[in-house]
Amino acid sequence: MDTSYPTKRPTDATYLDEEQEEEPPTELLTLPWIDCHNHAQTLSWGDREKYALTGCEAMVMVASGYHWTPYKPVEADDVRFLWDDAINRRRAIERDHFFEANLALGVHTGVRITNPEELLEAMADYCALEEVVAVGETGVTPSQHVESWDLDAQRAVVGRQMELADDHDLPVLLHTPNRTNDALPTYRSELATPGYEKNALSQNPVIDDANPELEAVKLDVAAMRDAGIDENRVVASHGDPNNAAYILEETNCYLSFTIGHSWLVGVGPEDVADAIETYGSDRIMLDTDCANVLRTDPLALKRAVFELYRLGIDTDAIRQVVYENPCDVFGLGA
Repeated sequence: MDTSYPTKRPTDATYLDEEQEEEPPTELLTLPWIDCHNHAQTLSWGDREKYALTGCEAMVMVASGYHWTPYKPVEADDVRFLWDDAINRRRAIERDHFFEANLALGVHTGVRITNPEELLEAMADYCALEEVVAVGETGVTPSQHVESWDLDAQRAVVGRQMELADDHDLPVLLHTPNRTNDALPTYRSELATPGYEKNALSQNPVIDDANPELEAVKLDVAAMRDAGIDENRVVASHGDPNNAAYILEETNCYLSFTIGHSWLVGVGPEDVADAIETYGSDRIMLDTDCANVLRTDPLALKRAVFELYRLGIDTDAIRQVVYENPCDVFGLGA
């Protein structure tokens, strides 16, 4: 190594060993990536532009979120308005930002829906649309906003969506509840969590268990198996240390780590790196879950590409996690 520089004093390079010299993997700069779970149809034009500028090739925009419905409990027509709105905006988003914008439509159980049968009856026609690439997000939720939703009724709604996905050969996006991270700060009970524009109207859990978040995932897996859908067609979003071992050891589902709002649940690239080192990269994905009701980061997934490399993950595994796996499951990308 040539360490001669026209300086009066030795530079750092003078003291480096040959083994310390490493060529950075510049292919990470142009690595395409896919966000398999966000609500980008609710974001600003500028936030969506950040996806395009940092190499996002495709995304799955989830239109099942209940946060935007003005009334609680929610009625079927409120949810169908969200579905129709996302369908209506999708082509304009693709035209303006050049990435492939696809949709996931489902019945979320975070708020009780008074007449879910109407939605389930209508879903078949929506599932047949070319732009719909997944059913979801859905899954049993331990507690709801405003009014509780009976556990048996939730399981029926989730199970029926699994059957619809199987009928239409679509993957399922699961909403897996995150366990509260004890390391996060505790705020005044009368105030909402900073960065999350959600009314603090959660009801008591309908799951009587020491770990209701993990029990909800187990109920989803039972519904999946009852429906007969292939387990490798199910992607459990919001992976965390509470559910990773169960999903990756006890099922054949994919696990997607949500890293767009690490401040809320405490999940970041280090958790993804740990999972890859423990279980390999074959069934792991990343998503941002970016939405306009909370402080989210459209750059999080691109940042994670670099952070995973810094944490020791090789470039082939990174590419599989951020690109190849979502391509395979959702049929996205070039």
